[in-house]
Amino acid sequence: MKVNEFQASGYTIVGNHLAQHRELSATAIGLATHIQSLPEGSPVDIKTLSGKFPEGHDRIAAALRELEAYGYIERLRERTEGGWIVTRTISYNAPEATRARRAREAALGNQDGRVTVERPQPPTPLPVAASAPSTAEPPRSPGPETAPAPSVGAISAPSGTAAPRAVPPPLPQPHVHTPERERTAASLLADLRRDAPCLLLSERDGRRLALAVAAWLERGAAPEAVRRTLTANLPSGLHHPAALLAHRLTALLPPPLPAPPVTTTAARPDPLQNCDTCDRAYRAPEPGTCGGCAASVTPLAA
Repeated sequence: MKVNEFQASGYTIVGNHLAQHRELSATAIGLATHIQSLPEGSPVDIKTLSGKFPEGHDRIAAALRELEAYGYIERLRERTEGGWIVTRTISYNAPEATRARRAREAALGNQDGRVTVERPQPPTPLPVAASAPSTAEPPRSPGPETAPAPSVGAISAPSGTAAPRAVPPPLPQPHVHTPERERTAASLLADLRRDAPCLLLSERDGRRLALAVAAWLERGAAPEAVRRTLTANLPSGLHHPAALLAHRLTALLPPPLPAPPVTTTAARPDPLQNCDTCDRAYRAPEPGTCGGCAASVTPLAA
């Protein structure tokens, strides 16, 4: 049962594609909802977000990586007019709709020979944290016809300008390269499309991801377990299978197997012998006389 009250103001519209996402964690869904509720220009860097919520720095950073893998945020590195280099992270409230709209506009632009420029929409998307300035030069004051420089670590609306994206976390790599293991990993990736046709990979992506799968196999993961992890609960309308597989192979990497315990065999004691002189029992590797009788024997003079 749900009790819904009309709210004249102070609410945020969140699509079910986000609220009921099957692959995102609850932390990532909640963080995306929080970011979309903020006004443009609000600081949303990792330090600020981890100060607001009890999850802490690591879980906030992991949630942002999840949102980036599924297209809900995009990280761009830009140089401001003042000489600062900032990482602007843009948040999309409907990434599938945004991609479809851009494709339509690009097709129309190609037909009539004109370039379509995307106009920022007022309160739609919002981004995540930007890095601190990499140079000490202060920003210059904007002139009468100069737009102000973007604030560091603040939300901004998506734009059509192209900029280099932030470097994603590196894929896992095996410690020891074994040709047989890497062939098994490549075959596993190429065979995924039998279970899920949307996981059709290019030859280039297959070679890039094969080493990550080999790292899982090196840590003792069975090939069938790797297959189940990569094909479970796939989102509908998957357009970037390589990005999804790279995220799962990195975020869900199992820990290495513990080293087997070292077993030591205790030395067995010498067998019991009966002394040839006093008939007492003593331990020795061979029959003979005990230590007391051997000490009492006086050697003959030469």
